[in-house]
Amino acid sequence: MERMRIDKWLWAARFYKTRSLAVDEIERHRVQVNGENAKPSREIRPGDTVALRQGDATRTVRVLGLSLQRGPAPVAQQLYEETPESLAAQAAAREQRRVAREPALAIEQGRPTKRDRRQLDQARHGWGDRWSASVDDDIK
Repeated sequence: MERMRIDKWLWAARFYKTRSLAVDEIERHRVQVNGENAKPSREIRPGDTVALRQGDATRTVRVLGLSLQRGPAPVAQQLYEETPESLAAQAAAREQRRVAREPALAIEQGRPTKRDRRQLDQARHGWGDRWSASVDDDIK
């Protein structure tokens, strides 16, 4: 086997849990093969470079092998090799997350108390339990 569809390879290499998720990501232009946006039917072969965005991180891998079936993770990791630049970028992002300020510290007053929650609900509804004015009360 010398060629394989990119969506099948991404599934077999365990980058995405299902082929349909891989297809969705490819169609959103989050996967490039050799620097070009790919289509799900794009065929890849060993030696190709695949760049994919997962969340905030961009991973760049070189295809080493092809597989028709999805196997265990250690076997799937033998299908590709991550580039040194990609590994360095992941390490930098990991360090940035480690030293970044905790988002919860930005909240000055913390969670609302039961009393605060009741005030918020009262302000939100305004009319009590009525959501709209009805004409039924006026008809006699």
